[in-house]
Amino acid sequence: MKTADAPAEPTTPARLPRSGGESIAYHTTNGKSPAVLFLGGFKSDMTGTKATALDRFCRATGRAFTRFDYRGHGASSGQFADGTIGGWLGDALAVLDQVVQGPVVLVGSSMGGWIASLVAISRPERVAGLVTLAAAPDFTHRLIEARMSEAQREAMARDGFIVDPSDYDPAGYEIRKTLVDEGRDHLILNGPVAIRCPLRMIHGTEDTDVPWSLSAELLARVQSADATLTLVKGADHRLSSPADIARMEAAVAELAG
Repeated sequence: MKTADAPAEPTTPARLPRSGGESIAYHTTNGKSPAVLFLGGFKSDMTGTKATALDRFCRATGRAFTRFDYRGHGASSGQFADGTIGGWLGDALAVLDQVVQGPVVLVGSSMGGWIASLVAISRPERVAGLVTLAAAPDFTHRLIEARMSEAQREAMARDGFIVDPSDYDPAGYEIRKTLVDEGRDHLILNGPVAIRCPLRMIHGTEDTDVPWSLSAELLARVQSADATLTLVKGADHRLSSPADIARMEAAVAELAG
C-alpha cells in the first residue's frame, strides 16, 4: 500500500478512563493483525520520533497500530513524579486489554522495553512478538539506586526524592523514593525471564544513558528460543536516525509476518 493511501493521522487523541478520574491519551488505527503497540520511555511521549515514524509505517502498510502516553506523560492526566513502574505497567495493560484487538507485536523504547517485557510476561497469550530499543530493564535499581552518591541517598531518605540531572531536561528529573522502592517489585534480571515469544533487541554501542549490557543480560535470561540482539556501532540512546528507524521497522515487519 502506498503511503499516500494511508488513513489520515488524527490530531486529537482518544482517552481511556482510569480510576480516580484520570485518563490515558492514545491514538489507534485499525488494520491487519497482529497489531503493533508502542510503549515509550521514561518521561517520553507518543509524539516522539520513533512512535510517530512507526505510526506512519503501520498506516502505510495497513497494519493496526496504537501508541499512548502513560499517566504523568504527554497528553495523559496525572503528574510524572507520582508515577511508578507498576502504575505505568497498569496503563500499558489497560490499553492492551481495552483498546488493542487480537495478537500484538510490542515495541518498547528504553523504559518501555522494561514495561513491554512485563506485559509479555503478564499476557503471553496476546503477544506475538517483542521489539526493544535501548531497553532499560530494572533501571530504577540498576541505573538510579545503584548509582546514587552517599549525599543522594541521604537526601532520598530525608526528603523522599532527589533531582537527577538529565541531558533531556535542563531542570533534571524528580526521582521519588516511591518510584525506586516500588520498582523492586518488578525486577526481571534476577533470574530466568518468562518471555517466550520471538524477541528482537536493538541497542547502540555509544548509549551513555542505558548501557547495552542490560540488553545483553536480558537476552541471556529470556526463555525465548528466537531472540536476537543487534548492537549498532556508534549509535546513542535515542536510536532515531533514519537508519535506526529502518531497523525498527524491519524488526516489526519480520515479527508481524
